[in-house]
Amino acid sequence: MICGIDLGSRSVKLVLLAEGTVAAEKVLETVDFYRTYGRRSEGELAIDFAALGLGAVDEVVATGYGRNTLDIANATVIPELKAHALGAVWQTGMKDFTLLDLGGQDSKVIKVRRGRMVDFQTNDKCAASTGRYLENMAAVLGISLDELSRYSENPVELSATCAIFGESELIGRIVEGYSVAELAAGVNYTIFKRVRPMLAALPSETVVFTGGVALGGALRRIIEQEMGTRVVVPERPQLNGAIGAAVYAWEKREKYVARN
Repeated sequence: MICGIDLGSRSVKLVLLAEGTVAAEKVLETVDFYRTYGRRSEGELAIDFAALGLGAVDEVVATGYGRNTLDIANATVIPELKAHALGAVWQTGMKDFTLLDLGGQDSKVIKVRRGRMVDFQTNDKCAASTGRYLENMAAVLGISLDELSRYSENPVELSATCAIFGESELIGRIVEGYSVAELAAGVNYTIFKRVRPMLAALPSETVVFTGGVALGGALRRIIEQEMGTRVVVPERPQLNGAIGAAVYAWEKREKYVARN
């Protein structure tokens, strides 16, 4: 079986692909993954797949935030953007769309045509449009990420574009007496305002939304309402990069078989 690994800043996602279908999957906190299932050997990171309980693995493809800082033993490494584009095409069956991926510490927008990436924009210099930002703002509001992701109506205006200043501004709005629902909606709108320029620069009739942030419904509704575009969230949005990594190897095998 093929194992695709997305080494994220906040979590590590693993997917096992067998005969073109997802046979197993796992999401682990990044630090726990390295401590529990990784072992340094001759300058490489050997992964204990048996301990992970994912079954037999005969090929590994890695991508993500940590792909350039960690050498995983016996693994092929591919760029994040390539993995995410492949994963979105495989998950949705679509060939033409714009992919929005919101990760723990960065955001990516990829324009896909005929199943291939033709352009992209990324924001990895500011946390204000990432999952980490939402975690911090949910903590300020004293609610869970799941609850935060429910609200999109009557948003409070939040103008700070920096994650740190954003927390201070949110506290000020709390003091002014706004409801949790209004405050949470305002937080979700700040994410939209950060990614809107990238989506506008790489437009499509359909946006495929992936990453952990896509598990909630608020931002999807906001994008659809504000930009008049259809937003598709695949079955496994958080695993998209890992799926794309595994698909990369699977497609190479299929092409080899077809040639021989």
